[in-house]
Amino acid sequence: MPKQPSYDWQPLQAQAENPIWITDNAQLASACARWQNLPLIALDTEFSRVETFYPVPGLLQVADDEACYLIDPLQVDDFSPFRAVLEDETIIKVLHSASEDLELFRHSYQVVPKPLFDTQVAAAFANWGFSMGLQRLVKHALEIDLGKAQTTSDWLQRPLTAEQIHYAALDVAYLPAIALCLIAELKQLQRLDWVVDECAYIAQQEDPDPEGYQYYRRFTQMSIRSDAQLAGLRDLTAWREQACRERNLCRPRVLKNELILEIVKRWPQNLETLARLGVWRRTLKEDGPSILACLAQAEESARRHPPLPIHLPLHVYWHKPVKKLLALGRERARELDIFPEILIRRKDIEKLINSRDEQGQFHLPLSLSGWRKSLIGDDLLSALQALDPKRESEC
Repeated sequence: MPKQPSYDWQPLQAQAENPIWITDNAQLASACARWQNLPLIALDTEFSRVETFYPVPGLLQVADDEACYLIDPLQVDDFSPFRAVLEDETIIKVLHSASEDLELFRHSYQVVPKPLFDTQVAAAFANWGFSMGLQRLVKHALEIDLGKAQTTSDWLQRPLTAEQIHYAALDVAYLPAIALCLIAELKQLQRLDWVVDECAYIAQQEDPDPEGYQYYRRFTQMSIRSDAQLAGLRDLTAWREQACRERNLCRPRVLKNELILEIVKRWPQNLETLARLGVWRRTLKEDGPSILACLAQAEESARRHPPLPIHLPLHVYWHKPVKKLLALGRERARELDIFPEILIRRKDIEKLINSRDEQGQFHLPLSLSGWRKSLIGDDLLSALQALDPKRESEC
């Protein structure tokens, strides 16, 4: 029988001082052939995102049972073997606080690592701590101080410093051993299925609004006077979102939220008026006509595609029901001996309240479905129907 990998953290910690660099396609293909035969690998990414909409990969880190690897995305250009590993559901992909890493994998390499095991999520379910950073996780599990993170590093520079290289390798060196420890504890607590479900939910969270047509609903502070004005706000923010994605520029580089609010409030008719609102000269030249077109076509846009209303902060009459629902969640969390934040968050309750349809029925959002449905979701639905202040006022 082949020897089972041990994933001891001590050899990986020592090897992180001299990690294996992968700087060409052949090296990556060779490493991937090895990883295909393993039950588990750890992943991390380093990237730059100062003025871009999407993260720009600067380094990809992998740890297996014997070594830490640093993949240089500035030199490797054939990631098809790596994508195959990331999609292989027989290999567990261990990451810590995976959301930004998943976004990078999804956008830069058109792949989502699966099955995902997020050690931050797992640590919360194991009662190690809620929303633990990697330093605190390693300290808790292994009594090791990781030291200060290279949070201000330029990961696109070459060559990387010795400190950057060591830091990047250590980011994955401890994860395999910690993941195996967490899996064992979660099995004992009979919560491993919950974590698997939660990690699958995290991994499938793609951009819910790729065209940007729902972004306008974040502007809860905007006083809207008409459907045409609301359509203008919707279309202008959608144009901005699409421009950000196409140009890979962060939102303020294209058009700041403050300027969008001012434009919709003042409703300029020409470039001269638009300029007086403080729009940059370059933006005015390149995008001024597009901005004005969103406003000029707003009335027709509202008629053809009526905009959905903006969900304003919950009315004051919801304050007591929200408190009661949160209390229900806290009591259930106490019974289950888990952190309340794992089971229910205020924004989940707000989504639930805003889900009411024309027949007055509420519907569970995805965040309260899955493993949460039988533990708290169904009870919240029943309690909400009874606590609905609008229903009480009609009786």
